[in-house]
Amino acid sequence: MLLTLFLSLVFCVAITLMLISAVVFIKDKKLFSSAPKEALELVIDRKEEEFYGARRIGWVLMIMSMAMILGVGVVSIWDGFRSDFTFWQFFFRFVSIFTIYKIYDMIFFDYFLLCKFSFFQSFTPEVTPVYTNRKYGYNIKSQLLKLIVIFPAASAIAAWVCTSVV
Repeated sequence: MLLTLFLSLVFCVAITLMLISAVVFIKDKKLFSSAPKEALELVIDRKEEEFYGARRIGWVLMIMSMAMILGVGVVSIWDGFRSDFTFWQFFFRFVSIFTIYKIYDMIFFDYFLLCKFSFFQSFTPEVTPVYTNRKYGYNIKSQLLKLIVIFPAASAIAAWVCTSVV
């Protein structure tokens, strides 16, 4: 259980690192695909870097975050094999990691960074009208669908694969 909590923390840090690299350093419109359509239409594709090497720093951070996410998957599966996990143990580990991440995403990214602190608006001021006067982020239905349906289903499939391999 302690390892699962640690892996969840690493997953959340990796996603945060990915967000920072995309929004602050890389600033490529293609990386904003999860934004609402009305905000995505307003985002300006920035050709110039904030400072020399900003995009390189961003891509290094992006690759580091992807490696961390891959590492979470590898360690969680490897430890499960080592500990002779059952389907339900794998399922609980995967669904716990996804649930902790999604709750973190909904509270930290959508509520605090987007609505309270206007983090995204600081780096892409053209989207400010889309997010003005919002009490919560923009995609609560999508977030809850992932939390209640998609992540448990993906966790069940991953747990089934892990227990079928052995």
